[in-house]
Amino acid sequence: MAFATAGLRRFMVDTGEPRGWVSPRTDLVMALLGIWFGVGLMIDAWAHGNLTELETFFTPWHAVFYSGFIVVSGWIIWQVWGNVRAGRQGLAAVPTGYLAGLVAVPAFAAFGFADMMWHTVLGIETGIDIFFSPSHLGLVVTMLLIITTPLRSLWNAPGVGARPSLGRLLPALIGLAFATTLVSLFLTYGNALRFRPEGIVQAFSMLRDSGPGPGTGPGPAPGAGPGAGPGPVAPSADRVAVSMVVTNVIMLSPVLFLARRWLLPFGSVTVMYAIMVLMPGAQTGFRNVPMLLSFVAAGFVSDLLIRRLRPSGDRRAAYWAFAGLSAFATWSLYLGVASVAGGGLPTVPELWTGAPVIAGLIGLALGALLLPNPLPTERV
Repeated sequence: MAFATAGLRRFMVDTGEPRGWVSPRTDLVMALLGIWFGVGLMIDAWAHGNLTELETFFTPWHAVFYSGFIVVSGWIIWQVWGNVRAGRQGLAAVPTGYLAGLVAVPAFAAFGFADMMWHTVLGIETGIDIFFSPSHLGLVVTMLLIITTPLRSLWNAPGVGARPSLGRLLPALIGLAFATTLVSLFLTYGNALRFRPEGIVQAFSMLRDSGPGPGTGPGPAPGAGPGAGPGPVAPSADRVAVSMVVTNVIMLSPVLFLARRWLLPFGSVTVMYAIMVLMPGAQTGFRNVPMLLSFVAAGFVSDLLIRRLRPSGDRRAAYWAFAGLSAFATWSLYLGVASVAGGGLPTVPELWTGAPVIAGLIGLALGALLLPNPLPTERV
């Protein structure tokens, strides 16, 4: 024991070399292994949302999820170990961008053990309580740190530049998109992508709670939101409207975050939105495919806007315009697809015409918050 402790202390002594970067291939492998990790969580979310009798922690979907954690963690540790073998110690052995992920590995394992104990003592959550479990919150925060490792690695990596190619930026896009799915999972009760077209049309056709309606509600799936599945209850107009606001912020914020740093190559937003819709799709058993596809189409439109406007941290007006127009286009498509697939336009015109405008204004506000006017220079 004393020998191991002494060895650990020697390892922790920083040898002082500047921390380096991993290769683009290493970041790509990290992102691809992160897909395993993220998809494992989606399978687990599907089980919690669609299976009514979960009685044990030891399930096939947990096996996929935690095996994803093992391979991702192993890859991070392997990068550090390679530097240790080269003679580096302490922080000098940790590649740039990989430190937060490395620290999160043992923390995630600890929260995983805590989650197993929680389920063993208190049972398996199948309702909204699943999103407030302390062990689950610990898992999602540490998982977010692990899965965004490629983004931190690329942020200041040499050779990336201000206008990277889609291939070079892909690991960061994958990592941030899967991180966004974690946020959307824990805000499921405000996720507009869980509603089915018929539920949206019916909700925006009535100013009060619509009550029972065929094929528009969540059905027996525990934890599902109104309008998500094949059950008998339709969502209310206020529920849909609030969910649109929440989802607008969740989905647009990471895109604007990246657009401050890089001029995003064509296809970036399409890739991100295609990944982001997988979580609500898994939770609802992909019974809401038209609404998911509307967001993928919105990603393509946003890519066209980026090509036309060229928003960046140096082009504030273009950045703000993109933020507002992207949000407006996204939710116009959302309501348009809902109307086509759900049997016609909602009968309350103020709702379906005003909702995209509100989304655009929120997008504009997000753009102004993320890239505000510069502070005036103080005169001495």
